[in-house]
Amino acid sequence: MTTTSKAHIAVLLTNLFFGINFSLVKLISPTLVGPYALNILRVTGSLILMWSAWFWGRHLSKEKTVAAGIEKKDIGRFAICGLTGVAINQTFFIKGLTITSTIHASLLMLCTPLMITLLAFWILKERITTAKAIGIALGIGGASLLIISKDKGAGTSSWEGDLLIITNAISYTFYFILVKPLMSRYPPQHVIRWVFTFGLLMILPVGAQQFTEIRWEAFQFTHIAALTFIVICGTYLAYSFTIYGIQHLGAGVTGSYIYTQPVFASMVAILFLHEVMTGQKVIAAALIFTGVYLVSLHKRVTYAR
Repeated sequence: MTTTSKAHIAVLLTNLFFGINFSLVKLISPTLVGPYALNILRVTGSLILMWSAWFWGRHLSKEKTVAAGIEKKDIGRFAICGLTGVAINQTFFIKGLTITSTIHASLLMLCTPLMITLLAFWILKERITTAKAIGIALGIGGASLLIISKDKGAGTSSWEGDLLIITNAISYTFYFILVKPLMSRYPPQHVIRWVFTFGLLMILPVGAQQFTEIRWEAFQFTHIAALTFIVICGTYLAYSFTIYGIQHLGAGVTGSYIYTQPVFASMVAILFLHEVMTGQKVIAAALIFTGVYLVSLHKRVTYAR
């Protein structure tokens, strides 16, 4: 199998992991683990795996050229990236997901490319074409339709949860722009390790109380398996596979796989959480998908959950 084929499989698996992650989070949170405590478990577990991989990789490497630290001048930017890319982004995502439906959350995550386009226009003064303007309008329309829609029965959504998911997307948008200079000076894995390190320090005070209230005694095998998947597959491997995809396929191709994420998430939610794909959701999904496609015609982005 060629490296390119492996990269395509890795990126597809990344979005499958993200899609499954949506339902598994709802399986254990907030009933057994509070959303903020789950965030601590998720980030801590992934960070241990990241630093362990670096340690053993450096130990086994003959060259040992990759240092562990960062330059003093970059500490502030790493801290801000930890805030926007982990502390706010991950916290709002998990919390929002626990109080809205999986289908709503997965579709609203597609707002990220729309937010990046708007922010690039506002801060970087990038030109907005007619196609991008139409795409933004369609995406906003689809997101608004989702927020005002009402679910009944399983998978009940809430506008509060939907807004938290959108806020998470806005936070990641700032992170996406702020982290670019760091990616040009350090290896991508190095950047993510330190972003997660700073992010963990910021989420510990927020989730400390909930962490002490985790109902470990109520955990069954399925809950342990779900938590293990969230940490290893839904976070560590997903981030690692995304980097692998960018290195061998480029950001454009890797970013295009974001369209598969809500498809996977919706299928899992319908099969296992008994959520319902209503006609209103289908229309909203069509508007958001079309909007993301239009704003990504010339510049695609990647997103890791």
